[in-house]
Amino acid sequence: MDRFRTNRREFLKASALGVVAAASGLRSREARAQQVVLFSSGTESPKSSVPPNACDSHIHIFSTRFPASSHWKGEPVSDSDVAAYRLFQKRIGTSRAVVVTPSTYGIDNRATLDGVAQLGPSARAVVVVDLDITDAELKAMAAQGAVGIRVNFVSPQSWGVTTAERLENMARKVHPLGWHVQVYMTGDQIADLESVLLRLPTPLVIDHLGRLPPPSGVDHRAYPVVRKLLDQGKTWVKLSGAYLNTTSGPPAYADASKVAQAYVRAAPERLVWGSDWPHRGQAQMPDDAVLFDLLSSWAPNETTRQRILVENPATLYGFPKSA
Repeated sequence: MDRFRTNRREFLKASALGVVAAASGLRSREARAQQVVLFSSGTESPKSSVPPNACDSHIHIFSTRFPASSHWKGEPVSDSDVAAYRLFQKRIGTSRAVVVTPSTYGIDNRATLDGVAQLGPSARAVVVVDLDITDAELKAMAAQGAVGIRVNFVSPQSWGVTTAERLENMARKVHPLGWHVQVYMTGDQIADLESVLLRLPTPLVIDHLGRLPPPSGVDHRAYPVVRKLLDQGKTWVKLSGAYLNTTSGPPAYADASKVAQAYVRAAPERLVWGSDWPHRGQAQMPDDAVLFDLLSSWAPNETTRQRILVENPATLYGFPKSA
């Protein structure tokens, strides 16, 4: 009889543990389901660790409250807004962000600055402006979290084709504010404008790995130009947009990864990481956890990743060194 009671107690205990485990598994599945992020595939969190104050240095905020610029003929505005991005942060684990005004909005920075206002002190803005912008308007945007301007040579712009002259004029205009100039250029454009980029008075930030086309990658003529700019000490490169610079594709993005790894070896102190969320214009949305985990293969050393995700963005964008 005693053995029966013991076995019965063990059976009931095991059954209870099984119920708890099943409930725990259900909660885990429900939690993952709640982490579905618009404009991103997958639901899992990154496998690699995310340090406190990790910064996503390249996102765009779109809201149907703000219509597209009249020049824009591409994908219409949809709500990839702050509420959606907070779900992204919850899934990936980053806590700081840099909101960049996309070509869709031309020189209308309302969606970007509104996004930064909602995100609060953990966000900064990179805006797009025209040559007639006043010093007072620039200072007003600085008070709202703007720390730089983007000059786009790739996507259609409201003023037409972007020129080297325009880039230099804009750099001179924002230099007194201590802002940087972020350029979105193809590899060929970087190579062609080497002398212009080298003489800009402001810090320079290069988008999306420099858009070095595969399969050339580091053998492209732009790579030594980017290296020269990095060696000069005023240039930063965004480790972002692997899916824009690949023919090999996910999950390893081997061709883009070779470029990123070369930058990490060359100048880990002047690199920042960005998701490029919400990945507009992509037929197949990338998995943002996979994109984040690429950084572990690009920078295997944890101290280097800490630098790229936390310390470098703090220096470039003016976040507190500790929080």
